[in-house]
Amino acid sequence: MSEQTVTPDLRQWIVDQARAGHSPETVLDAMKASGWEVSVALAALDEVLRGAVQDQEQLAVPLKVPTPRLPEGAVRVMVLDREMTVVMNLRHPQVVVLADFLSQEECVEMIQLADPRLARSQTVDTATGDSEVNVARTSEGMFFSRGENDLCRRIEARIEALLNWPVDHGEGLQVLRYAPGAEYKPHYDYFDPQKPGSAPILKRGGQRVGTLIMYLNTPERGGATVFPDAGLDVSAVAGHAVFFSYPLAHPASKTLHGGGEVMAGEKWVATRWLRESRFE
Repeated sequence: MSEQTVTPDLRQWIVDQARAGHSPETVLDAMKASGWEVSVALAALDEVLRGAVQDQEQLAVPLKVPTPRLPEGAVRVMVLDREMTVVMNLRHPQVVVLADFLSQEECVEMIQLADPRLARSQTVDTATGDSEVNVARTSEGMFFSRGENDLCRRIEARIEALLNWPVDHGEGLQVLRYAPGAEYKPHYDYFDPQKPGSAPILKRGGQRVGTLIMYLNTPERGGATVFPDAGLDVSAVAGHAVFFSYPLAHPASKTLHGGGEVMAGEKWVATRWLRESRFE
């Protein structure tokens, strides 16, 4: 078995199985049943599937994404009416954490405005494009219309100035409340162009290309924003914001992320999704 080699025919067979929707685990089991040594089979899967991802990245055309206006080496930056601190600036994926993005007064006001309108959070059904309650998302939430009130307009203008991205190229602010035990399992914010339900959503403003999450309070314990593929956890701290972008609507963007379980207290966040064109 140690002399087994990966032939072109085997490589093509692995690609065909992946395109047919079979998981790597299923393909591995089939190879083992055919007499392939586990170590050789794993190496073949890694080589072929990694190459397939790279080929797809090369064929895909990266979208223009919002990029924070941060002078090189800057620690404190002024954005319109707020001076904020650059806590972290990761390059791939692009993840930027800023302290003091919101004032404590703005955090409190946002919670007060949103609280009476909260309802069980929903997700997009990629098969139909409709919204649905999903067990993966156990928070409560609501949406403000873009420019709905003075606070929303002030925050939207701040985001526009920070990211150099037009206000109308974004959805209205969404506020979420996570009670103890609530979480949002890892997911992607972009809309999968291969799913039939994405077509009507993409007509309203194109693809999502960036996300800005603002923390409205500090949970007693838990509630971090987690990026499993980047090995990164961003703690939820009142007034802080985390921004990340995704030029490819593909897992290669490394923007798989989730809201970690709130283990004590509650967590409030406001989120704004940026689109590639005007959002209607």
